[in-house]
Amino acid sequence: MTAWRLASDAPEGPVAVIEANQVVSCSSQAHAEGVRPGQRRREAQSRCPQLTVIAADPARDEHEFAPLLQLVEQAAPGVQLIRPGLVALRARGPARYYGGEPQAAAALLAGSDELGIGDGRAGVADGVFTAEQAARDGNPIRVVPAGEAAAFLAPLPVNRLDDPELASLLPRLGIRRLGDFAGMDVAQVRDRFGERGVRLHALAGGADSRPVQPRVPPPELARQVDFEPPLELAEQVAFSSRATAEEFVAGLAAANLVCTELRVTLSAEQGERSERVWLHPACFDAAAVVDRVRWQLQAAAGDTIGSPLVRVRLEPVATDAISHHAPGLFGPGGDELVHHALTRVQAMLGHEGVATPAVGGGRWLDERQVLVPWGDRPVLPQPLDRPWPGSLPDPLPATVFPPRNRRVELLDADGVRVRVDDRLLLTGEPAQLVVGSARLRTAGWAGPWPVAERGWDPDRARNGCRFQVADDTGGAWLLVLDPDGGWWAEGRYD
Repeated sequence: MTAWRLASDAPEGPVAVIEANQVVSCSSQAHAEGVRPGQRRREAQSRCPQLTVIAADPARDEHEFAPLLQLVEQAAPGVQLIRPGLVALRARGPARYYGGEPQAAAALLAGSDELGIGDGRAGVADGVFTAEQAARDGNPIRVVPAGEAAAFLAPLPVNRLDDPELASLLPRLGIRRLGDFAGMDVAQVRDRFGERGVRLHALAGGADSRPVQPRVPPPELARQVDFEPPLELAEQVAFSSRATAEEFVAGLAAANLVCTELRVTLSAEQGERSERVWLHPACFDAAAVVDRVRWQLQAAAGDTIGSPLVRVRLEPVATDAISHHAPGLFGPGGDELVHHALTRVQAMLGHEGVATPAVGGGRWLDERQVLVPWGDRPVLPQPLDRPWPGSLPDPLPATVFPPRNRRVELLDADGVRVRVDDRLLLTGEPAQLVVGSARLRTAGWAGPWPVAERGWDPDRARNGCRFQVADDTGGAWLLVLDPDGGWWAEGRYD
């Protein structure tokens, strides 16, 4: 709930987070209306008809709580991440440093206030399970004295064990509190529930034997450079970012990684911000990183960014093992040589100076032909997976001409232009195809097939008849007859 509130504008009123059709978290307003974690979605909505339901998102939770986890690790190392929003650590060291367990808990909770999270709570107890239950208590800081874990847990309901089977079965047996469950004979618990029941029985009695397992913090791979005074020219920014780019690549190499997707964030003096994720066909080196910074600033200058630049941040979005990008034993292969050549040309001509083709959706060949800058992920203006009735089936022509660019003539044996009448029949049998100064004899033909789209939009309407012709040289052409009777070459089968 807190992560969703931080990531978006929270609406007024009660809110609940739903996962697998069950409530996993709810706001204080929803709790006051009777909504509880573990309820079915329909039951929660029946108790609170005005409830706003949002879907659980583990990636969102991890992203929003990562800064808080880093602050806690800076104040007290040896933190175990149980789940986003819940961490555990040994209390002895921080308690000695801050002068007591309540003081240490207050110092750690101060980090949540700095980040604007608020509503942080801390529990101190003999074990992780008891400390979690103490943190879920209404007080911001709850300290369970040593040896009193069983007494603290005894009045809590059995659903605190977070086991749906036991939470459903034990109340039907008259066991509704953790103290009642802890009072059962352990042999009977083992016979009925197995070793899983024995472990939960120990938790209910405050005998949590799980030690805190500190996580190993991941290496900080992101880098940023601040400019003082701010810089205005793209070349100045690129030159000043080179050392940071080399440090960024070296940091990845130290972790045996390379970056295949890079997020570049530019921050300007008046608060403007430009953020983009760049892809690379292989992996980024320092020169490629600097090129992306320069290209992004050139594209954003005067539009997204109108004031001098104060910061450049480089962050890896996707990484790969460095061993997958090591040079081959016998030197670079053909793909590596092509990539190296295209990358050098792109560095000289700019981001869109080198492009690769991709096939998009649509009915006409010119709109299906999409050019993608080298290294970018194809972004199709029209999806390819839609039906597109009237589109040309495979195989497609290898050469595509711009619309109304290559004028041709289709003639019959007497030299008269072949047309299509109102019944979609040819006015004569095609015998010659005139392309520029060349006259080609037709060896076969197929069609016509009418294509008409967007008749309701005069600016985007397109009409015509498609026609396929094979000439005596072995080539084949895709022709379009405009409503005015003129033939145009749309493509050529090479």
